[in-house]
Amino acid sequence: MLMVAPHPDDETIGAHALIARARRRGVAVRVLIVSDGAGSHRASPTWPRVRLVRERRRETRRELHRIGVTACAIDFLDLPDGDVAAHGGDIRRALSHVLSMLPGPVLALAPSPRDDHPDHRAVAAAARPRRGVNWRAYPVWPAGQRLPAARAMPLTAQERLAKRHAIRRYRTQTGRITDDPHGFALTAGQIAAFSRPAEIFAAMRR
Repeated sequence: MLMVAPHPDDETIGAHALIARARRRGVAVRVLIVSDGAGSHRASPTWPRVRLVRERRRETRRELHRIGVTACAIDFLDLPDGDVAAHGGDIRRALSHVLSMLPGPVLALAPSPRDDHPDHRAVAAAARPRRGVNWRAYPVWPAGQRLPAARAMPLTAQERLAKRHAIRRYRTQTGRITDDPHGFALTAGQIAAFSRPAEIFAAMRR
């Protein structure tokens, strides 16, 4: 299984429970984080790019380790956050490389092509058909987005709680950084919507 996330934390928002279930069943899971995640707090004097990127990597590794994905199964492409669309070729090459290392058939997850975030749409566009790869789209923005012909994977109460706690532990995205007036932080309502009763996946439409 391959999870492709535009930013560090999208893998948890999109498929925390599915990844956890796959690992409990012994399924190999690889995660590709496309952007460096440095765009959330560009004006923070105490969190310059190098520190922020390092911490966002640490958050991702920690949360994935909790559900059975080791650091060696996580790849960081480090494309510029907010300008992923300018690097479509790099994304396609990275996807081809990672997919070549996974035994088929492969379930591969990418953001919805309808997502409001341009980085997410760029990653979706790079998820091209490939023999032996079953692409599925997951929604992120807006939280609670509906996808046509989507299938819902109901979560148990325990899975919902675990996912909510996992999202909150991405502290760079949930209020830890306070010295950037234009910095990003998930609201309580967004976290609740991201930990809804089901994870949603739909066939990638071309």
